[in-house]
Amino acid sequence: MSLTLSVLSGEYAVCQLPEAAAPPAWALSGELWTLTRAPGELSVVCGAAQVPAGVRAQKGWAALRLHGPFEFTLTGVLAGVLNPLRDAGVGIFALSTFDTDYVLVAQERLPDAVAALRAAGHTVSQTVRR
Repeated sequence: MSLTLSVLSGEYAVCQLPEAAAPPAWALSGELWTLTRAPGELSVVCGAAQVPAGVRAQKGWAALRLHGPFEFTLTGVLAGVLNPLRDAGVGIFALSTFDTDYVLVAQERLPDAVAALRAAGHTVSQTVRR
């Protein structure tokens, strides 16, 4: 299956807050942000510039958006992207929404990720706003 992806503008961060932390206001703006509460943590993905000092965070991520929407019954969509990235040795952080998926890759590996995805038959457009 050939997919279309876009590289979102900006640098992103993946943060970890304590399990009982309230959703932080600093994380709730920008083109892409998400909060996930799970046993033992509250994970935040947001623009890297928004993360205050002292927050446990890994910055330096680029975001790729898969162009959906995809039906929930459709299988293999994310694997079609993740497998070429795995084969190229590009680590990922994946996010899903109701309509689509996002894949974060280290910014320094973005050219490798784009090349691997294009070699796998996918279309990747560079920095695009919603």
